[in-house]
Amino acid sequence: MSPSATSPSPSPASPSTPRILVPEKLSPEGLSLLRGAGFSVDNLTSPLSNEDLIRSIAEYDALIVRSETKVTASVLAAASQLRVVARAGVGVDNIDVDAATRQGIVVVNSPSGNILAAAEHTIALLLAVARNVGRADAGMKAGKWERGKLVGVEVGRKVLGVVGFGKVGMKVARMAVGLGMRVVVFDPYASEEVAQREGVELRDGLPALLPEVDFLTVHTPLLASTLNLLGEKELRSMKKTARVLNVARGGVYNEEALLKALDEGWIAGAGLDVFTSEPPAEGSVAARLAAHPKVVSTPHLGASTVEAQENVSMDVCTQVVEILRGGLPTAAVNAPLILPEEYKRLQPFVRLIERMGSLYTQHFAGGHGRGGMLGGRRFELVYHGELAGISNTRPLYAALVKGLVSSISEGGGRDVNIVNATLIAKERGLAIDEKHVRNGGAVPTYASAVTLRSLRTDEAVQAGEQVIEGYVSGRAIFISKLDRFTANFHPEGTLLILHNYDEPGKIGNVGMVLGKHGINITFMQVASLENGLTATATATTQAAGTGNGHAEKEALMILGVAGEVTDDVLGELGQSEGILDVSLLRL
Repeated sequence: MSPSATSPSPSPASPSTPRILVPEKLSPEGLSLLRGAGFSVDNLTSPLSNEDLIRSIAEYDALIVRSETKVTASVLAAASQLRVVARAGVGVDNIDVDAATRQGIVVVNSPSGNILAAAEHTIALLLAVARNVGRADAGMKAGKWERGKLVGVEVGRKVLGVVGFGKVGMKVARMAVGLGMRVVVFDPYASEEVAQREGVELRDGLPALLPEVDFLTVHTPLLASTLNLLGEKELRSMKKTARVLNVARGGVYNEEALLKALDEGWIAGAGLDVFTSEPPAEGSVAARLAAHPKVVSTPHLGASTVEAQENVSMDVCTQVVEILRGGLPTAAVNAPLILPEEYKRLQPFVRLIERMGSLYTQHFAGGHGRGGMLGGRRFELVYHGELAGISNTRPLYAALVKGLVSSISEGGGRDVNIVNATLIAKERGLAIDEKHVRNGGAVPTYASAVTLRSLRTDEAVQAGEQVIEGYVSGRAIFISKLDRFTANFHPEGTLLILHNYDEPGKIGNVGMVLGKHGINITFMQVASLENGLTATATATTQAAGTGNGHAEKEALMILGVAGEVTDDVLGELGQSEGILDVSLLRL
């Protein structure tokens, strides 16, 4: 009996043969790979309803879906023997990843299968916008010959700005260089070494990049920090002849500002493949953009090639086979960093180091100028005491990579595991060395401790050093040093870290500001300078206009808070007398 579209029919298999349910279209090659590995595969002709999927899923060891099947918490709760859910594509919005994680079900995807397709579509839109291909095609089909109205521009010798220098952004840059374009890049976490290797020029921020580009393409994930990244201010700063492209995520450009920019002539045109609502709702700003005469629009075709669909199918099928055979995936969205039996004693240190990495990126790399960015820095992960005697530290290395990228990646670092951590570090331009210090030079108070040290690659070994130290007590994790300050706090929840002069009244002032905005303080600690040292007004304090040349005792005020900490709150705290800097961390 052939499988129906409403419920899967049992495939002939022995009770011990793993069964795989594929309720959507998958490439024949991918299905052959699964069956050739000895698994029983049920491939349906159309997606199952939620109710039918719940009734059927208990019999399966693996589930492979595309975008139509919704893998909800209810489905996962009914999946008594499910070991893996695979998404034949990049996004996992149709899968309840948190529910899968709670049940120990691995979720995998194919983040690399459509890189070339997305990059090529970006270049296609670039050329189409430059030469008015959309308007010319529509005019010809309407029987018009408007040659004189559709004079375009050449792209050779023009400047392409690339915001986001990940896999797709890098591929686009290479293609643009091949077209004879000069490429300038803004990515706070890209390194000079990678930029030089790719033949592009780094810029320190959007204000430095936008005024010089003739074309602009954005390849960033959609995060709180990238939502409406390009608004009215940014678009007004561009050349009136500039054209913008978006094959990344709807919402990176503020659509209302972009529509106004096109209507009022701030820029010359746009090529858009993604929108905030898809398909764009009738009468919406997105719909007006898609229909705009200066826009070449496509219905989210970035990954829609025969080759890309084949690539993602083969990729996820290969991972499913590996997992069902007891191996590790290459692109796990939620795979645990630790294999329970082998690395049990490392589990608390994995949590500690992941938090240390996230703390570093949010506190040191976020908003502190180019010197604090991940790019251009070398990291040392130093294991002290008993921990230094462990030879297999792959989970600890992976935990650091995951922590460093968690707040700047769309998946929150959930795609990092012990299999791909080294590759991801290389792609991000992260130079990480591991050191084992068994005797001397350790943090002597604790049986095992960890130091994360960051050094500039263009300065002497000790110059520009940034340090975080931590330890484990039982199953609890603690930060014991943050830069020059001794501390003892749990790195979890929402934290405010204020660098201030250690003077009377500072705590009360901060409490009043937070209280005024309805923000509750859950814990507070004052971290003093190491060994009680004082510091003369530094370049940082002088630049802030607070240095007076006299010896001032500094401190960190570390607050756990509950409530919404807005930019206005941060601004008000930062303007308080004696406050040198404010960091907001979410751990």
